[in-house]
Amino acid sequence: MTSTLLIVQIVLAIAITIAVLLQKSSSIGLGAYSGSNESVFGSKGPTGFLSKLTFFLAFVFIVNTLALGYFYTSENSASVTDNIIPSSKSAAPLAPTVPDSN
Repeated sequence: MTSTLLIVQIVLAIAITIAVLLQKSSSIGLGAYSGSNESVFGSKGPTGFLSKLTFFLAFVFIVNTLALGYFYTSENSASVTDNIIPSSKSAAPLAPTVPDSN
C-alpha cells in the first residue's frame, strides 16, 4: 500500500511543479509556451483553470502525504530491537574478591 502511495506522491509532485510553471507570472515564464488558443479555458484564459488545478493538486498532495505517513507507521510499528533474542549462555562477570587482611 505504501509503495502505491509513494508512486502517487511522486506523480503529484511532478504535476504540481508543471501546473505552477505553466501559470502566468510577471515575467511570463513558461506560460508563454501554453499556446495562443486560450478560448478553450474560458474568457479569462488558463489563469483560473490553472489556479484551481494547482489548488486541487496541492490538496490531494497533502491528503496523500497524511495517508502515506499513517500507513507507513502502522506497517512499520516494530522496532529492530524487538527481533533481538537475548543469549542465555553468556555468564555474568564475577565480582572481584577482596583478600582478608587477618
